[in-house]
Amino acid sequence: MNFATPTGFRDILPEEAALRETLANRCQALFAARGYAPVETPTLELMDVMERGGRIPDSPFRLFDSAGSLLAMRPDVTLQVARMCATRLADQPGPFRFRYQQRVFRQTEPETSNREMTQVGVECIGEAGTAVDAEVIGLLVDALRTCGLEDFKISLGTVAVLNDLLDAASDDAAWKRAVRHAYHETNFVELAELTSAGNGKPVYLDAIRKLPDLRGGREAIEQVRALTEPLGCANGIDALAQTYAALEQAGLAGCVMLDFSVISSFDYYTGVIFEVYSPRLGTPLGSGGRYDDVLSAYGKARPAAGFGFYLDLVMKAVASGAVGERPLRIAVPKGSLNGDTIACLSAAGLDTTGLDNPGRQLIISNPGVDYIIVRAQDAPVFVALGAADCGICGKDSLVEANLDVVELVDLKFGACRFVVAQPEGASEAVEERYRRTGSIRVTTKYPRITRAYYDKKGVQVEIVQLHGNIELGPLIGLSERIVDITATGTTLRENHLEIVDDVMAATARFFANACAFRTDPRITNLARTLERNVNEQ
Repeated sequence: MNFATPTGFRDILPEEAALRETLANRCQALFAARGYAPVETPTLELMDVMERGGRIPDSPFRLFDSAGSLLAMRPDVTLQVARMCATRLADQPGPFRFRYQQRVFRQTEPETSNREMTQVGVECIGEAGTAVDAEVIGLLVDALRTCGLEDFKISLGTVAVLNDLLDAASDDAAWKRAVRHAYHETNFVELAELTSAGNGKPVYLDAIRKLPDLRGGREAIEQVRALTEPLGCANGIDALAQTYAALEQAGLAGCVMLDFSVISSFDYYTGVIFEVYSPRLGTPLGSGGRYDDVLSAYGKARPAAGFGFYLDLVMKAVASGAVGERPLRIAVPKGSLNGDTIACLSAAGLDTTGLDNPGRQLIISNPGVDYIIVRAQDAPVFVALGAADCGICGKDSLVEANLDVVELVDLKFGACRFVVAQPEGASEAVEERYRRTGSIRVTTKYPRITRAYYDKKGVQVEIVQLHGNIELGPLIGLSERIVDITATGTTLRENHLEIVDDVMAATARFFANACAFRTDPRITNLARTLERNVNEQ
């Protein structure tokens, strides 16, 4: 019998539990001293109640109760506090200041990630204005320092500017959702494609495309003003400037960076929004912002702002010790992308000595940079988990890995396409198989891409994952079709297989760890150089 805990869940032994208790008590005492009262919310919520408040993480844990109601284990506390205030406290004048410390649950990927974490946070309900925004950000800073963390950066932005630009650019609701999703995923390649000519009014599309590049101190606010005020889309900038000025006055500007690419995975924010990062970890420590419209989904509308951070991640960052200056770590793919990767990095001004002939070395260290040599399929894993700061691989590897990374530049080399293929003249037999069984068997190296393609088609498939020679599948009766990469189609033709559909095109991409991207300016500088070189070709 296996006595292990479920994937993503763990026991906490006395030494760590005692430290957690100490840090949590310090945070709660800090919040209480500022007038925040304790609240507790239930572990389970009705799924439709959670969804009513706004977009929630893609994969909360779901279960049915004995009455047949679909329930969700809370993935976040903010929506629960909003629901509580709008219903239980609807007749109370407020404002309310609440603090909490509760477990949250998410079906995260990769499976090594924590699926149960302790979220610590505050919510200020019923009070508008930039003073409250600055108050909660300042309280977040104090809480992190109370936990012993000094090396962190808060990326501060506003959703109001983007919302104004989207409304002015187009009436296409689906397109606007796609742009917001690209922002949520920090996928600048997808954003560039979505804002290409023909998708809306060009002057607004250009501003949407430029907006996430504006980052830094107070000068970033003036850059956004210059970009958006002539278009009549400067909503929210004054409030953000006032919030930042209050943080400057409080001596907190050194740990805050203005960043107009920050859009949370939750869509309930209406004004300022922020995320907190540590260079010691590859994942955000927490987030927060203003969410004035959420309570109206449950009842009486009230302005609101707050934050939540993960105590587990903060403790891990503190335990990692000081980082100090170190080389930039770049994941470099082996195989067909290797030569072009070395060429583009060299053209960007990096020292690539020894990278073209590493022998058995897995890490090549040159001045200011460490090259980590990996399989292209593994590059997203190294970057997402913080073992590398950034890397290069094909778009296919990013899609198949489905990890939280920042897609920065389409490098345009390594072009190939994913196709569906079957034996020549087999269409009638495949259709008959599907008619009789309601399913098609497909062999592939890429189960996630294959599943997404057939789900979009509405076709039931049985996927058989192989790691080589997948063309054998339909040739020996293991499957009816294959989904694979092809550049010329030669291998398919030689094995009497014909292409029946295109799945997606893929080229090499430069991408980065989300935290490294927002805490290490070397990545932004490298991305700009690579993009400039691509555009000049």
